[in-house]
Amino acid sequence: MATRSSAGTRRIDPDPVTREVVDLIGSVVARYYAEYELAAAHHSLTGAQARVLALLAREPTPMRQVARQLKCEPSNVTGIVDRLESRGLVVRRSDPADRRVKLAAATDEGVDMAERLRSALDFAREPLGGLTPAERTVLRDLLQRMLGEEPSAQE
Repeated sequence: MATRSSAGTRRIDPDPVTREVVDLIGSVVARYYAEYELAAAHHSLTGAQARVLALLAREPTPMRQVARQLKCEPSNVTGIVDRLESRGLVVRRSDPADRRVKLAAATDEGVDMAERLRSALDFAREPLGGLTPAERTVLRDLLQRMLGEEPSAQE
């Protein structure tokens, strides 16, 4: 069924399954964020601080790239990194490939904290545990495809 948008252009309403998938994704995201906020608060962090720490625990990252990944302003990331740095969870250093670029990196304590936060997220672990390894791989690959990413080589 076609409808008119507020801009006057025609758009096609999604089929019922697409609408249901979108609603389910929204529910998953809402539950994930709620649990992530609770886990972060348990460690005296905000959800945003916990997400930045999780990114930096994987690898040192330029601050602008962190902002792009979180879809926020670089100035917001600066404030978050300042607070994480004051707690000894993150350090800033020059990028050896380009000394003009500042990298943020998790300290050993920050990596430990990120792992504790990840371990506290029961919401996803239980439902994902009910899927077979093959089903989890298909789900991962489909989500990556929806995000326009290349499927992981990891199995």
